[in-house]
Amino acid sequence: MAATKPREIRVTPKAKARALKLADALRRRYPEAHCELVFHSPFELLIATILSAQTTDVAVNKVTPALFARYPDAAALARATPEELEPLLRTIGLFRNKAKSIQGAASMIVSDFGGEVPASLEELIKLPGVARKTANVVLGNAFGINAGFVVDTHIQRLAVRFRLAREGDDVGTIERKLMALLPQDRWCELSHQIIWHGRRVCKARGGTCAQDSICREFGCPGARGGKRPERQA
Repeated sequence: MAATKPREIRVTPKAKARALKLADALRRRYPEAHCELVFHSPFELLIATILSAQTTDVAVNKVTPALFARYPDAAALARATPEELEPLLRTIGLFRNKAKSIQGAASMIVSDFGGEVPASLEELIKLPGVARKTANVVLGNAFGINAGFVVDTHIQRLAVRFRLAREGDDVGTIERKLMALLPQDRWCELSHQIIWHGRRVCKARGGTCAQDSICREFGCPGARGGKRPERQA
């Protein structure tokens, strides 16, 4: 059966103008926003991002120094076995599966890409443990390529709260809506700014939305006593 073509995303000039206004407010608030995974090469960022699934960046940053000291590149990691990697990853969630994924990704980088992390979305998503989110993180932060919009749990939550997406939209739909609403040359930058706002203010629980000017201006339900926004993108 042929794959279903994603529904075309259509946005109005008014919706784009509102989204850009939000983007500018986030840029003013978080001009220093950046990827909080510590890395020194595309390889290190790829591995750290695979490890970060369902795990905090803080937890990943605690295990990667020892991991990269022992396995500094794809060739070295490819020669390891998952069982050899597990003790280095034991403090993060799903460490056994992640050990298999990073070893498999390193092996494919060596066998298929000459030992270098590929710089295209189509090639990156072929690697074990890599879906669009991870590929977009690597492309945007390691290569400066805005091929897509990262959608993690914070961006998913804030896209709905700020009426850039609808409650119930899947990750793919949210990504396509953000790509349609926001300027491509700012996708990577904006992903960090939204994530920073989600981590620091507009939290899943216990946020300070009611006191925050961005949350109040752009309709976060938490800034209005928890009421749902009347209209969504």
